[in-house]
Amino acid sequence: MKTTNEPEDMTESHTDVASVEVIRSHFPALERRHAGQSVAYFDGPGGTQVPRQVADAMVDYLCHHNANTHWCYPTSLETDAALARARQTLADFLNARPDEVVFGNNMTSLTFHVSRALGRMWGPGDEIVVTELDHHANVDPWKALARDRGVTIQSVRMDPEAGVLDMADLEAKVSSRTRLVAVGAASNALGTVNPVARIGDIAHAAGALFFVDAVHYAAHQLVDVQAFDCDFLACSAYKFYGPHVGVLYGRQELLQGLDVPKLLPAPDSAPDRIETGTQNHEGIVGAAAAVEFLASLAPAGGGRREQLTDALHVLHHRGIEQVRRLWDGLGRISGVRLYGQPPDGSRTSTVVFTVQGIAAEEVSRRLVDSALFASHGDFYAMTVIDKLHLAPAGLVRIGCACYTTDDEIDRLIQAVRAIASRL
Repeated sequence: MKTTNEPEDMTESHTDVASVEVIRSHFPALERRHAGQSVAYFDGPGGTQVPRQVADAMVDYLCHHNANTHWCYPTSLETDAALARARQTLADFLNARPDEVVFGNNMTSLTFHVSRALGRMWGPGDEIVVTELDHHANVDPWKALARDRGVTIQSVRMDPEAGVLDMADLEAKVSSRTRLVAVGAASNALGTVNPVARIGDIAHAAGALFFVDAVHYAAHQLVDVQAFDCDFLACSAYKFYGPHVGVLYGRQELLQGLDVPKLLPAPDSAPDRIETGTQNHEGIVGAAAAVEFLASLAPAGGGRREQLTDALHVLHHRGIEQVRRLWDGLGRISGVRLYGQPPDGSRTSTVVFTVQGIAAEEVSRRLVDSALFASHGDFYAMTVIDKLHLAPAGLVRIGCACYTTDDEIDRLIQAVRAIASRL
């Protein structure tokens, strides 16, 4: 799977993907104004805005089909059908089978659920490999097994200057004692895209399972569990224009064998056996609508997966061009320091920086005066911030989404220049 940013990859088959102007027409949030200006949302890495189609699908479900599952009256049957369609849609998004797609509250809850189930098989002498580059949702659920089951945690170093994993350290820490390797497809703090398939090969060569956190990655590049050759992968729909719902992929035979806590009357077959209690039906419908929205940005043709391939390919390249604009503009401002991979590196369209002498929270607050909404802090990737010696203030994070315009980026650069000039 491609994880580099080569402009020559743009082909004629991608030229009909919807323009930014057309995309923006689907997002009611973009009509918001603050301080007399249109709001520019740069907070996508913490949660994107939602297109009208997603909200409409959720309202339609709640108003016309709302019921619990597996009964014989019409709204219950309609709910069963809606959830089955959603599972197929998310399977297309991940390049998986529908019976390998699990829904839950969020990626963190699903990861704790899987870690506890897997942990019942492990004990002293077994090892789990995590990384310093990851969001703690893909670190702490595994570290909890050190306390609960006596397993050993190995943490792979990151290179703070380059913002990448130390792959030699990873290879050294994966051994015959390794039971699982947990890694992020992309860093939510720095935007770094990791060599996921290569890491999976290393894990499997040692006989270990491979768990991928694709929460940050899924909004930027096409997830492909087959190309990643992962055993589990988790993401969250609210990062790719959907509601707050978590999605877990697991190999069917692994889902079927997980020793999960479940109620006696609950289904014994996967994926239902992993989903505890009544699910967020309207959220699941909304997650599917978000995938359908992304697919709709490309011309209809060979099917949903092909449309997603074309749409995300173009959106990724547009985002990297905007990273270049941001990187160059912010890099010319005295007192601004950029972190992570440069535009030509393996990265998503997320840029982080600090302004000398001004805390990240204060920079973010001052950007609000210009109707620029950006997040700040450690983004639950605390170890990254510690390695950069930026705790507790952290970073300012700018995320380019499918609705971001060059004009908004220029407004941001101008606002940061004004903030830095007050020193």
